[in-house]
Amino acid sequence: MTTGHQGKTSACCGGSHHSGEAVAIDPVCGMSVDTAAGKPQFEHGGATYHFCSARCHERFAADPEHVLSGAHRQAASQAPSGTQYTCPMDPEIVQDGPGTCPICGMALEPMGVPAGDAGPNPELVDFRRRFFWSSWLTVPLVLLAMGPMIGLGFIRDFVGEGRALWLELALATPVVIWAGWPFLQRAVQSLRSGHLNMFTLIGLGVSAAYLYSLTAVLFPSIFPAEFRHTGGHVAVYFEAAAVITVLVLLGQILELGARERTGTAIRALLDLAPKTARIIREDGTDADVALESVKAGDHLRVRPGEKIPVDGQVVSGNSSVDESMLTGEALPVEKTAGDSVTGATINGSGGLVVEARRVGADSVLSQIVDMVAKAQRSRAPIQKFADLVAGWFVPAVIGVAILAFIGWSIWAPPPAMAHALIAAVSVLIIACPCALGLATPMSVMTAAGRGAQAGVLIRDAEALERFEKVDILLVDKTGTLTLGKPSLVGVESAPGQSDDTVLGLAAALERGSEHPLAEAILKGAKARGLVLPTAEDFQSVTGKGITGRVDGQSVALGNAALMADMAADPAGLMAAANARRDAGETVMFLAVDGTCAGFVAVADPIKDTTRTALKDLAAAGIHVIMATGDNERTAKAVAAELGITDFHAGVMPAGKAKLIEDLQAAGHRVAMAGDGVNDAPALARADVGIAMGTGADVAIESAGITLVKGDLTGIVRARHLAKATMRNIRQNLFFAMIYNAAGVPVAAGILYPVFGLLISPMFAAAAMSLSSVSVISNALRLRSVKL
Repeated sequence: MTTGHQGKTSACCGGSHHSGEAVAIDPVCGMSVDTAAGKPQFEHGGATYHFCSARCHERFAADPEHVLSGAHRQAASQAPSGTQYTCPMDPEIVQDGPGTCPICGMALEPMGVPAGDAGPNPELVDFRRRFFWSSWLTVPLVLLAMGPMIGLGFIRDFVGEGRALWLELALATPVVIWAGWPFLQRAVQSLRSGHLNMFTLIGLGVSAAYLYSLTAVLFPSIFPAEFRHTGGHVAVYFEAAAVITVLVLLGQILELGARERTGTAIRALLDLAPKTARIIREDGTDADVALESVKAGDHLRVRPGEKIPVDGQVVSGNSSVDESMLTGEALPVEKTAGDSVTGATINGSGGLVVEARRVGADSVLSQIVDMVAKAQRSRAPIQKFADLVAGWFVPAVIGVAILAFIGWSIWAPPPAMAHALIAAVSVLIIACPCALGLATPMSVMTAAGRGAQAGVLIRDAEALERFEKVDILLVDKTGTLTLGKPSLVGVESAPGQSDDTVLGLAAALERGSEHPLAEAILKGAKARGLVLPTAEDFQSVTGKGITGRVDGQSVALGNAALMADMAADPAGLMAAANARRDAGETVMFLAVDGTCAGFVAVADPIKDTTRTALKDLAAAGIHVIMATGDNERTAKAVAAELGITDFHAGVMPAGKAKLIEDLQAAGHRVAMAGDGVNDAPALARADVGIAMGTGADVAIESAGITLVKGDLTGIVRARHLAKATMRNIRQNLFFAMIYNAAGVPVAAGILYPVFGLLISPMFAAAAMSLSSVSVISNALRLRSVKL
């Protein structure tokens, strides 16, 4: 039992409450809690605290004092005060606070990353309540109205015709007015704004059926003979208005539930993070604290089998870490002192001490979740087709409904006007374009979540659509085909120089560089026990190398082009350098005061998965071209080893972008995969930029797709995902178009002259809901697509 605040606390602060009180406040989230509902509770400091959910209970139990101090709310208080909301089908609509979309009428959803303990969609909860109570009223209404047609006429006979009409009115009114109020509001809004949508049709159909029936009950004498049945009374359609409302509610519930399920991937990612961390205090003792209280610089102990709490660097210990939850790769990665680790990955059998580096919103996991959330709200170019169709579709349907009403009122058998009303309402209801509007967004939302589970992060839907059509993939060498973790394999010095001098000067310069080769040179110098002098006036020459001053000498380290700039002739070392290049090694020459003093050779091993990935890409119809800043000999050796027939060596950053431009001019769709700062221009110029998640931030910002693992196999997965998603979208659009093309004429009565078939508004409402369900179900299949 923990200790803390003494004595009982009142219900307002979440503790045990005085007699007669039934509500407490969750100290974590601030929500009201019914203490009699069996919710979780926790004893602390002599008080009982009640919680709305198990997650809030876990957060409190991990560090009660942290929660009670209010520190867990500090981050929230520093956030912008107004949450922005956007439409899931029209993401260009953004406003402060909740509301409905002025274009499609859908309820707006909060932007940004959802809270890990966020409750269910409030609109979904509201619609379920409306559906529950309206269903209880609609069932007896249907039995009363339709009883004579299904052998239950005795119910109406028992009630009496006159009283039956008033009873139908009493049962239908709360269903239409209360349960259907959200739809009626959106219909009015659409008429005011001029953006006709699905709710326009629903509102017109339900209102026509209900108001006509209401008038028939209150003022039956105003109706002429054309509206009357054989018995002389005017037909009413309360049951149609009520059933349509109930079925539309059901369709909305299914749709909202499906949209929540597309967020399963985000919630699953959020749940990957542990709730607590074991912090090492200054006195050397350990303490479990809430994850939110961990700060950059804290040292954390990670025991075998535990999840790593935050992004950081291993201080001591060694272990293998399972990173499959974020990267999709099954093999664990060995970690020792100095290696970086990612939050939410699972430690193996060894113990680690980790220094926290990136916490909260800065962590890799948070950035992944944010990217997935943004991708799910983006629009694919193919959506423009659906928008174009929807733009003229609703007015056209209203026109068809008017024509159907006129035609039936003139040529239909008695009661002609009643038949005309049925046909018009059926056309309005069955033609609801919700399936057309859902066709693209549902697939994109589901695909973005599925990609995140496989380590493929989609920045926007446009990148996904473009990648399906890519036929050429341009790849960098270092960090893309190779591990990006080179090692020093040789040092050659010119006459009058020593290997240690050459390596020491090279390492002194590289201390100011972030290039992957720099680490290899520094590690090599450290392994030889060299004491490195201090470099000054460090400068990076893009595509060539680096320069600076060391111990008063002008020093340059780079390729032959840099040596030419420095007027340092490496001719005496070229034979040895070329031999190493032919073996696939990278050579960097060192010049001191304008004279070539030697070179260092570095080798970067090819990734184990590269060869298999290249074969799979070829099988997928993608031609791979390697473009590298390395020299011709090294590039040729690597290309030959991997079976790449098309490569370009000595390519500057601008040259890669120009190469892509030339390929595009020739009619190709080009994707570029890279991980360095020098790849950013090419990534931005390509039809689809693919960044390795292990690379530079600027490369990731320039890309449409990011591979968490930084592995070519991720490109194969992205290709499969792109093809599956676009195929799914086309299927959805086909379902929606065929459904409407067939449904509207049937509802208008085209089959009546031949088959005597006229569908009722209730059947039309059921068919409308089923069309949306078919699109939703098809989109959700992407959750299980094999990548």
